[in-house]
Amino acid sequence: MATEGILGAYSAASAPYCGLPPTPDGLWSRWNLDPALIAFLIICAVAYALAVGSDRAGPSVPRWRQALFYLGWTITAAALISPLCPLSVSLFSARVSQHMVLALIAAPLVAAGRPLALIGLLWRRSFQPNSAAAPLCAAGLFAISIWFWHSPAPYAETFRSTFAYWTMHLTIFGAAVWLWSSLLDSPPESAVSVVFAGIVSSIQMGFLGALITFASRPFYAPHLLTTAAWGLTPLQDQQLGGAIMWVPGCIVFLVISTLILWNDIVRVAIEPQAARAGTR
Repeated sequence: MATEGILGAYSAASAPYCGLPPTPDGLWSRWNLDPALIAFLIICAVAYALAVGSDRAGPSVPRWRQALFYLGWTITAAALISPLCPLSVSLFSARVSQHMVLALIAAPLVAAGRPLALIGLLWRRSFQPNSAAAPLCAAGLFAISIWFWHSPAPYAETFRSTFAYWTMHLTIFGAAVWLWSSLLDSPPESAVSVVFAGIVSSIQMGFLGALITFASRPFYAPHLLTTAAWGLTPLQDQQLGGAIMWVPGCIVFLVISTLILWNDIVRVAIEPQAARAGTR
């Protein structure tokens, strides 16, 4: 009865972008083959290939980095096209999983391919002079996008508006790519900002995930009638989604921050020794 009620509600209004809530036995037949989305993904991949193939940009992006970009872009496409898209209509935990795949797996791989550096002179003029501040700005924008789109009202709006749905994905993924670009490719003199940005990202994702996990009631109205088919109550689904955000998000950024800090310590320790050896 609950499923019939939510299907009726969606039929009376407009269905979410990813369609009506799927049933467990029909999930794997529900692929999102939106021609506009597929065309956009292909155009972006072709544009990147043309950019790295140019004489000016090519040498700055090694082939292994290009391979990481294409791997990340493939994962991005899979997160948006696969049955994870319709499953996110039924389960909050599936929507959070989709966001974590985009922000913690696809985004760092895409960022490793240096797509932002290939945008051109505008990017370099706008951000290189303030490279020390870029990681903190990126971390701030990423935190704002994560907290805003996981607030109950904006979250519910993405089920009513296709524009809101894609604004959510573009802002979360775009901010994540900028953040990972800042973490992975900032100059050595920005190491303190990079480490701080990583720690801030770890703390804010862990805190938001914990708030969602330990909530005493379900926050997300679109899933109040759609979780039963999957053997979960709305609160259990919300708690699972919060844990998916809390643990991986917190650990990934904390590990990266630790590695960057360790690399900086090693660099500071080795460079003076190398300089002294060179003067002998």
